[in-house]
Amino acid sequence: MKASGLPICLFSAAFYLFWTPSAGLKTLRLGSCVITTNLQEMRNGFSEIRDSVQAKDEIIDIRILRKTESLQDTKPADQCCLLRHVLRLYLDRVFKNYQTPDHHILQKTSSLANSFLTIKKDLRLCLTPQAAVVKALGELDILLQWMEEMK
Repeated sequence: MKASGLPICLFSAAFYLFWTPSAGLKTLRLGSCVITTNLQEMRNGFSEIRDSVQAKDEIIDIRILRKTESLQDTKPADQCCLLRHVLRLYLDRVFKNYQTPDHHILQKTSSLANSFLTIKKDLRLCLTPQAAVVKALGELDILLQWMEEMK
């Protein structure tokens, strides 16, 4: 009777799935939140599509995020909440609405979205919904002042 190669294949697949990705995992400390993710995998995935996506960006005089300096200025206590909101923006608005006929780009953006979703699940809720509403309404003057200065 011949031995089946199936157990060896299953063991090899399990070993690959459970051990290989951990080499790229990085622990991030964002104030009171600690998350573990594979940033290198996300960066590599984005690097494959960056030039193609950025070439289609016709709005070159506006930036949503200004390099990393503005993000680095975030107080440690607020970093977890900020990241949660930025990830939610990307998940709810960017990835859901991005359209392209290029299947490779769609595959990479889907992979990035899944990575963002995994990270977001690990982040604690920043504020209760009612507290967030009260906070936003209470700070409405900051938004109004900014809008007035845009004359």
